[in-house]
Amino acid sequence: MKKQWIKSIVVGLVALSVWNCKTSDPEPTPYESGVFILNAGNFSSNNGTVSFLSRASQTVATNIFQTANPSLVLSGGVQGYTEVNGKGLILVDNNTAGQDKVEIVDYATFKSLATLKSPDIENPRQVIQAGPNKAYISCWDVSGDFSAGTFYKDPGYIAVVDLNTRTVTKKIAAVKGVENMVVVGTEVFVGSNAYSGNKTLMVIDLNTDSVKERIDFGSTPEPIAVDANNKLWLRAGSALVRVNPATRLTEQRLTFSETPGSVVISTDKQAFYYTLGGKTYQISINATNATGTVVISRSFSTLGVDPQTKRIYGTQNPLLYTQAGYVIRYESSGALVDSIKAEIAPSGFYFR
Repeated sequence: MKKQWIKSIVVGLVALSVWNCKTSDPEPTPYESGVFILNAGNFSSNNGTVSFLSRASQTVATNIFQTANPSLVLSGGVQGYTEVNGKGLILVDNNTAGQDKVEIVDYATFKSLATLKSPDIENPRQVIQAGPNKAYISCWDVSGDFSAGTFYKDPGYIAVVDLNTRTVTKKIAAVKGVENMVVVGTEVFVGSNAYSGNKTLMVIDLNTDSVKERIDFGSTPEPIAVDANNKLWLRAGSALVRVNPATRLTEQRLTFSETPGSVVISTDKQAFYYTLGGKTYQISINATNATGTVVISRSFSTLGVDPQTKRIYGTQNPLLYTQAGYVIRYESSGALVDSIKAEIAPSGFYFR
């Protein structure tokens, strides 16, 4: 009887242990909350990477794509990244024609799901979500000779990607040097690189994936963001320009003494942070002149703003792109938080 009683207790404890194992909380995904750092790498070395930084950490998880895919390498500079319905899209620009690509990964593990290659993808520049399972990727197309002044030899295009089939379903003809895209309602406003010489702002219908309108600008339009009043802002030459997306009319033009560098919108969409003349400024969306307030007494290659913490992120790179750069974090007040070593040429952020 005593032996049977002891045996019952042992069985019960084993059962309880198994039940506890089955009902324990699931393991968190490796990249659940934090910021992806997009490292362009050295262009001649094709060694761009993606890093991950937890908000509570000062240590960067490096080259997370290869960590998740040991037999694969990105083989190019990382130009952009976004996520659509559980899938991440990494834009990769190789210095050899025909070798550019887009890696589609599982957003939680970064394991490769598919690869979009040339001729569907040539010189990818920016990627945005264009629907529940759709992405737009701006592409320069095959480039020419920069030294001869014919780098943007052909008009670019917008590659329409179906994330269900993981294929490029259409190419929307665009302008030379096509680059920045901003979604406003059911439309996408598309600009181009400042060096392209193009002065056209394109409007694309998200429902039909076709061009609705081409708007002439006095200088190259580079869409930045939509503010709290649902107005579109662009950088055009040395000015920040506010456009009413419904009427297409310019409502405000803030002209600076020189062209602002990196420009990002604040978390509440009430202001912009921008670099100019070796400093980082803040300016209200309601400003009537180009007089900003100094927030940080230094400049950065790239700015970012964390939508959760409101912290400002800036990148610093050595003169030679052979060593790791740094990500420097500040409170929105401009107070320094920390400086974190990244990989080669950090040049963009994606906050999750």
